[in-house]
Amino acid sequence: MIFMKAHSERVPGKNVRVLCGRPLFHWIMDSLKRSEYIDEVIINTDSPEIAEDAKRTFGATIHIRPESLCGDMVGASPLIEYDIENTTGDYFLQTHSTNPMVTAETIDNAVRHFFSQSVHDSLFSVTPVKTRMYWSDGRGINHDPNRLTRTQDLEPIYEENSCLYIFSRRSFAGSGNRLGANPMMFEMNRYEAVDIDYEYDFTFAEALMSRSSGRRSRRSG
Repeated sequence: MIFMKAHSERVPGKNVRVLCGRPLFHWIMDSLKRSEYIDEVIINTDSPEIAEDAKRTFGATIHIRPESLCGDMVGASPLIEYDIENTTGDYFLQTHSTNPMVTAETIDNAVRHFFSQSVHDSLFSVTPVKTRMYWSDGRGINHDPNRLTRTQDLEPIYEENSCLYIFSRRSFAGSGNRLGANPMMFEMNRYEAVDIDYEYDFTFAEALMSRSSGRRSRRSG
């Protein structure tokens, strides 16, 4: 599942803006299509341009967003509910067009990680952070400010990076959200977890891609 709007508040036309020679959403679509485990890619959108391109280029299933689910204030859960109601399948992976660095290998590792256990009913990707964090009143979150602990010795804090979510029809029905009742975390490196949300994120992602021979070969292949 990928949700894409025609309009973006922070970066106009973000989803179709060219990044290293391709529309932004093509990067994650390419990774999904190369995955061993993804049977179908569903695009939920209000954009005829995105719908036409995604179907023509990748053979994606298109769900045109109803008027009731359009707008900047609509969260992920109503969109997930709509997509589940309009498709088959028991398990779903959700990602974002703004995560162009996520590879097919990482997607497949996350799927294998989730299905190798039976305790957790969902999975979400995280990025470990080892830095001194503070509350707004100056209290340390993960350290004692009176003791200068080396950052490499700190216990990591895990940031939900919004790159990957895996859940089932059943877990979503029971909890009403993609995290289910007992989620598991899947660690990703910061390189792949880049999220394009602001203008400077485009510059950063383009610089990373330019240094990645793997991405360059994929673009030319």
